[in-house]
Amino acid sequence: MVACLLLLRAWPRGPAVGPGPLCRPLSSGSGSREYLQRSIVPTMHFQDSLPRLPIPKLEDTMKRYLRAQKPLLDDGQFRKTEQFCKSFENGIGKDLHEQLVAQDKQNKHTSYISGPWFDMYLTARDSVVLNFNPFLAFHPDPKSEYNDQLTRATNMTVSALRFLKTLRAGLLEPEVFHLNPAKSDTDTFKRLIRFVPSSLSWYGAYLVNAYPLDMSQYFRLFNSTRLPRPTRDELVTDEKARHLLVLRKGHFYVFDVLDQDGNIVSASEIQAHLKYILSDNSPAPEFPLAYLTTENRDVWADLRQKLVSGGNEETLRKVDSAVFCLCLDDFPIKGLIHLSHSMLHSDGTNRWFDKSFNLIIAQDGTAAIHFEHAWGDGVAVLRFFNEVFKDSTQAPAISPQSQPARTDSSAAVQRLNFKLNDALKTAISTAKEKFDATVKTLTVDFIRFYRGGKEFLKEQKLSPDSVAQLAFQMAFLRQYGQTVATYESCSTAAFKHGRTETIRPASIFTKRCSEAFVREPSQHSAGELQQMMAECSKYHGQLTKEAAMGQGFDRHLFALRYLAAAKGIVPPELYLDPAYGQINHNILSTSTLSSPAVNIGGFAPVVPDGFGIGYTVHDNWIGCNVSSYPGRNAREFLQCVEKALEDIFDALEGKCIKT
Repeated sequence: MVACLLLLRAWPRGPAVGPGPLCRPLSSGSGSREYLQRSIVPTMHFQDSLPRLPIPKLEDTMKRYLRAQKPLLDDGQFRKTEQFCKSFENGIGKDLHEQLVAQDKQNKHTSYISGPWFDMYLTARDSVVLNFNPFLAFHPDPKSEYNDQLTRATNMTVSALRFLKTLRAGLLEPEVFHLNPAKSDTDTFKRLIRFVPSSLSWYGAYLVNAYPLDMSQYFRLFNSTRLPRPTRDELVTDEKARHLLVLRKGHFYVFDVLDQDGNIVSASEIQAHLKYILSDNSPAPEFPLAYLTTENRDVWADLRQKLVSGGNEETLRKVDSAVFCLCLDDFPIKGLIHLSHSMLHSDGTNRWFDKSFNLIIAQDGTAAIHFEHAWGDGVAVLRFFNEVFKDSTQAPAISPQSQPARTDSSAAVQRLNFKLNDALKTAISTAKEKFDATVKTLTVDFIRFYRGGKEFLKEQKLSPDSVAQLAFQMAFLRQYGQTVATYESCSTAAFKHGRTETIRPASIFTKRCSEAFVREPSQHSAGELQQMMAECSKYHGQLTKEAAMGQGFDRHLFALRYLAAAKGIVPPELYLDPAYGQINHNILSTSTLSSPAVNIGGFAPVVPDGFGIGYTVHDNWIGCNVSSYPGRNAREFLQCVEKALEDIFDALEGKCIKT
């Protein structure tokens, strides 16, 4: 089981941390025009029998917490933190832990972290843009002529609808990791397991080393949005709605993509309606409503109420309930840095940042998904992403030569008009000013390191992920002379309503190894450096296994603090310790994913003085996409990452390290 979970990663959330990428291949098999596939095992067959997310033992949490603090504190600080831990473990922490365990036993339908984690997202008042929402960009269609904007938008829309239909019909293959595919990923196994009752099905899969994953978040992919409310937002889903929301030049359009029987409207009709929208030469609105979704959530909640009372309730309902939001941008993408800025935030006029996801198609056909994070952790998003890429490129609904249907798009497509009074117009202008000022402070940069990747590192018996994380530690030490709090997100989707757990890559092993490489390379032979890297890899593997199995410390301590607050208990001293604040101020926030469909992904730093690091370790190269705000320098950091990787590969090849 552990082997599969090592590959499950989730994007950091925001300030405490976002997308959980999947360790499954793209699914096979297809159905009719309406369906991606026809799984003989019902989609949710394993959901009822998934194991529950364990609550770690309190003593184990304290040990893991102290191990993570060790490289960040001097001896005096560490002794103080040790004392806080002892007092907590033997006092209020013990009581809170017992209450958490008792509460968990009464709520066997979910996990101990699910409610608090939803609350963490939905009560956050910061803008969702940059603070929470990440993006994933697709590779171009391998057939270059299919990257025409209208063609790709039509094909991806149809593939997305086929995913929706397949999911809702229970025909989407369950999310399962096969440790021994020859035994479990077979028609014979599927024919047998479908007859095992749902209450026992997980155990049947477990017997053949197959591990089903939680799919409880999938329904939020479609017809869903995050509504701003005072103090706590609300997630809403309206599965009855049949229309698509399309944004172009800040204008909102809707048209039905499912008919009254729930069947997908013909691809040629969708193509015709999108062509009609692309031909609309109306100037951009003077007050683009989308800016309001970039606001502070309490401000936006108040403004939304004013919109509703001003006669926009039904129009907003069409935005909120749409199957999803398709954004047609009227400019081409100029390189990977421009791609990151465009898909992460753009100019704010052509996204509805509250929708569960925005499917973005640039003028040159470059495509990406930008998603709101409160409803889920990326497991569902990446599955959807993979399936849409596969279906739209291998079984496209239309070709570049296809002719749009002869239909009256002017009657079928409705452009939404919002009634705005002077106060709302002023609010939109204010939101725009704030948004523009904020995104101007964000720097994004990117490198690709071509000396090697997974293949070479595995030959060296090193975890590729541990090497990437070591490079980030070395880079920060070289640039800033210290070791800082580092976050790597790991999915706990192997458990019912699992969310994420934190891997803490900064360890005494990475600190020792980084200092050897950066501060005293001439004092160590290549063999000694290789030994230190092996220790880093081994320990990183242990941390990853613990996190994936729900045995980290971050979520446990978070849940205990949440419980104390809910019961009106004064925050225990452990949480007031400056060291606790420091380790949760994640200067290096990192996330990795691996998928044949993903070109690049990214997110903003989760703290003002931090870096947002999205990275991938491919078979023969390593990619790294980094964001920063003023006070940190993404370009210099990436140069230090590149230097670190060069040094690592030199050491692995037995060469001397250049200072």
